[in-house]
Amino acid sequence: MTEYEEFESPEELLKTKQREREVRKGRKKQSFFKGLLRFLTGCAIIAGVYQFSALDGWYLPQTAFKNPDPARVQIVNNRIVKTDKIKSVIKDVQVPKLPLYMANLNELKYKLISLAPVEDVYIRRYAFPARILIIIREAVPVISILPDEKVKPVAAFTKDGRLITGADYLPLPPEYATIRVLSYGNKGDDYTKWDAAKVLQIEKIARYVETFARESVEYIDLRNPDDVYVKIKTVLIRLGKPDEDIFGRIKRIPTILPQVQKVKGKVKYIDLSWEKVNYLKLRSNNENSTGAD
Repeated sequence: MTEYEEFESPEELLKTKQREREVRKGRKKQSFFKGLLRFLTGCAIIAGVYQFSALDGWYLPQTAFKNPDPARVQIVNNRIVKTDKIKSVIKDVQVPKLPLYMANLNELKYKLISLAPVEDVYIRRYAFPARILIIIREAVPVISILPDEKVKPVAAFTKDGRLITGADYLPLPPEYATIRVLSYGNKGDDYTKWDAAKVLQIEKIARYVETFARESVEYIDLRNPDDVYVKIKTVLIRLGKPDEDIFGRIKRIPTILPQVQKVKGKVKYIDLSWEKVNYLKLRSNNENSTGAD
């Protein structure tokens, strides 16, 4: 049986073919309009995204760093570095002409990290309005440098050996309880050449003295770097040369400190600089008499 024998007449076959053509045409039109709708929708989305990204709420004002407005540029967590100092450093940084979420703020970060007390910087971004939060992380000072115990510190060191100087950072905020170190900063006691290892040694000396004397260290005298003195509340202690044996000499403090109480007011300093021998340097009319242990 052929395909044409299924129909009653050629007229019906013709009508069937016509209906099939109309269905195909309808599907083509439907497919065309769907494609056109997808295209127009895509264009509308792209245009909308472009318009949305161009809103002022995404952009920092071009004067944001020259004249920082706390509503746009907020600086927090800085204790040693004054806010005015930070503003003076960032004023020359170019504000990116991009939406804030796309902007590269590395130049701003590097400018701030170049400041001696600053250990790291975190920048948080917000939109509508566009604004940033600058979070400063400062290194912790552990040593203050004074030329004399009666004057204010002229410099400070952090634990990692950073030297902090200048009126922009000093005096340090009162919450920092640093070890006071006497140094003239010239000739043999040039503290500007100290590194992290030197800072660690000074910290260790202070810690040892406080442990064995059971008193707080008031200052460490390094004005003669080959003859170290440490002042505690009760008495001045001479430790001598800061060699590998200095910590052994510090351990002798408890054996002689009680004798200071017996001659209270007469001791100029405890002398531990001698090998295995402790001395009490006494005050006298001629300032030359000593007592030995």
